[in-house]
Amino acid sequence: MNWLNSEAFTLFDQHIKWSDMIGNVIGLLGLALGWRRSIWTWPVQFVSGLVLFAAFATAHLSGSAGKQIVVMVVAAWGFWQWNRGRQQTQDGSVAVRFATWRERGALVAAAAVGTLAVGALFTAYPTLSWDPWPDAYIFVGTVVAMYAQARGMVEFWFAWLLVDLVGVPLNFANGFAFSGFVYVLYGALVLWGLRDWWLRSRNAARPLPEGAPA
Repeated sequence: MNWLNSEAFTLFDQHIKWSDMIGNVIGLLGLALGWRRSIWTWPVQFVSGLVLFAAFATAHLSGSAGKQIVVMVVAAWGFWQWNRGRQQTQDGSVAVRFATWRERGALVAAAAVGTLAVGALFTAYPTLSWDPWPDAYIFVGTVVAMYAQARGMVEFWFAWLLVDLVGVPLNFANGFAFSGFVYVLYGALVLWGLRDWWLRSRNAARPLPEGAPA
């Protein structure tokens, strides 16, 4: 598996690794499927985590590999959540909605506490991360975004935007240039996905005209 961490090509004086490219292209596809509310978003995100786990494990980056395990667990749970949600709707689609203020508060609190806890762990054990606090922020933000996505919350797109703000410069600074480029694409895709889910949630909340079929 060492070929995963070998150089695929050079782009704009940036060295692109196979693992970085393959894992993130699959992850980008997973996010696009999430925009389309396809349940296949979760298996694809799981495969992305698996590829990156193999790459980090062979490179002896135990912290980064461990993070991918968490991502894969959340992806499996998200698949179960969406599959159950589809069975509960009349048309078999995945229902999306805005989170309640209580849910939003819980997401923000979980992100803050989680970042502090994971950042402290990475600081205490430097071998787990090359850049503890930004890395903790991205990791926790990713998990929070995936959790909100699994619950069908429109706010998950905002969480991805916040991850992007730190992810782009961090990846370029640490030699994962392809991740940086992909994070830029993530930003554009997130904005389109946010608009789509926003409109769908408003349509779902709008009452049906009297006499219209349910």
